[in-house]
Amino acid sequence: MFKLFRFLKPYRYWIPVSLTLIFLQSMANLYLPRLMSDIVDQGVLAGDVGRIVRIGGNMLAVTFAGACCSVLASLVAARVSASFGRDLRAAVFAHVTEFTLHEFDTFGTASLITRTTNDVSQVQQMVNMMLRMMIMAPMMCIGGIVMAIVTDPGLSLVIVVVVPLLALILWSVLGKGFRLFRAVQRKVDKVNRVLRENLTGIRVVRAFNRVAYEERRFDEASRDLTTTAVAAAQTMAVLWPLATLVMNFATLAILWFGALRIDALEMQVGHLMAFLQYLMQILFAIMMVSMMTFMIPRASASAQRIQDVLATPPSIRDRDSAPDPPAAGGLVEFEDVTFSYPGAERPALAHVSFTARPGQVTAIIGGTGSGKTTLVNLIMRFYDVNSGAVRVDGVDVRDMPQASLRRRIGYVPQRAVLFSGTVADNIRYGKEDADVDEVQRAAVIAQAADFVAEMPEGYDSFIAQGGINVSGGQKQRLSIARALVRRPEIYIFDDSFSALDFRTDARLRAALRQEVAGATVIIVAQRVNTVIDADQIIVLDEGRVAGIGRHQDLLAGCRVYQEIVASQLAGEEGIA
Repeated sequence: MFKLFRFLKPYRYWIPVSLTLIFLQSMANLYLPRLMSDIVDQGVLAGDVGRIVRIGGNMLAVTFAGACCSVLASLVAARVSASFGRDLRAAVFAHVTEFTLHEFDTFGTASLITRTTNDVSQVQQMVNMMLRMMIMAPMMCIGGIVMAIVTDPGLSLVIVVVVPLLALILWSVLGKGFRLFRAVQRKVDKVNRVLRENLTGIRVVRAFNRVAYEERRFDEASRDLTTTAVAAAQTMAVLWPLATLVMNFATLAILWFGALRIDALEMQVGHLMAFLQYLMQILFAIMMVSMMTFMIPRASASAQRIQDVLATPPSIRDRDSAPDPPAAGGLVEFEDVTFSYPGAERPALAHVSFTARPGQVTAIIGGTGSGKTTLVNLIMRFYDVNSGAVRVDGVDVRDMPQASLRRRIGYVPQRAVLFSGTVADNIRYGKEDADVDEVQRAAVIAQAADFVAEMPEGYDSFIAQGGINVSGGQKQRLSIARALVRRPEIYIFDDSFSALDFRTDARLRAALRQEVAGATVIIVAQRVNTVIDADQIIVLDEGRVAGIGRHQDLLAGCRVYQEIVASQLAGEEGIA
């Protein structure tokens, strides 16, 4: 947890202010019992009204000053802790955005969301508590013990016995609580994962009548979390009753021995009342420590989980001396590329070589799992090759800044993704400063203009999160428009026409042919009719290149391509 305190550095000047205010409040609290002792012994018992008024006025002034210090300290602590939480969330989010797909697979999306929200909140609350109680609890405890000894050394032996006993109880409970709260955070991840899967896959869940099953699965995860959380709470709940029991016995002992000392004229009544107040202050300090012990295990576990994210370097980084080469047409070259996913038994791609030239359409086709999407991920440098090289305009993508590489590419993913906002906002995601004409032109080419015109507010119509208020084909067309508005050197369409009907597909490809002339176009497709007019078709089979050529050439000499064509176009005209 201490490693995360570096995010408090911008507020280092406010921390002493908060601690000073807490110090003054603690001093006021420690001084009040002394004044109470004086007003009883020197005022009430002596019958001196003037002394009562004077000391009472001092008590009111000290109380008011302590209250002001407490309010100001709380405000400063709240401001610092909230700012700390904001900066920590921003740091985690910024670091996560640099992760490659490998790191996302390692942590899991649900866990990263929990760490960025719930875990940061736990640490933020801990910082707030520490700023308010880090000085007060020790001062109240140590100060109360010192003042009790000064008030009556003999009677203070009771406190000297009690404090180590309380410390032992705290240490025992804290050790077990830490382990349990780490388990709680892991099980929060599981609940979030199950919930996220259900919400994102609700259509499939309902379509297959699996609602009851998913309810049982969520209930199982929730019960597991509840059981562990209850065990953690029960462990921590033991602390306060034990501490109260010990302090109550201490109070009884002080009253018993104090009464004997007063009866023997060895102690005044005011001193006994002050002594009891110091005991209550020690008890209050123990209560504050117990409140912190409720938070420390969970905050420590959360801090460790956050630190695990921040300490994980992205596996793909820009080289320090990576140049930003000028645009040179968009030539894409694969030279003997081999790539394996971590833990995979065989390479996803093996010894792949080809060239995609500007002004040409290069199509990638193959069966499920043949490596088509992996291939385009290597162009985008979502992963780095294990051997060989991927070059853009003659420069290895590993020697090029990632931002520079991706500026040259208009990418349409296999799964169309839209963001909450207007239709125009989603198209402008490809080019932030695109004007209205550019947005509308991209929509027309992507065959999206007709359905956008039918929406209530046209290009200002709202798209819900994930694009749930538009169809799959509409999402794909808006995703294509987002890539077109960028007017890049390289277009990558990763199975981006699968949700389109044949007529819309044909119109879109005809419009694209004019729009992308001069650019390098790479199309990943399942349908043969989508790639049939490509300048070159690359056939993948289990990660290897089974053939490269035009449709007729492959139909004559590539067995894998012949099987694909036979399975899709049998009986249709124009196969041969």
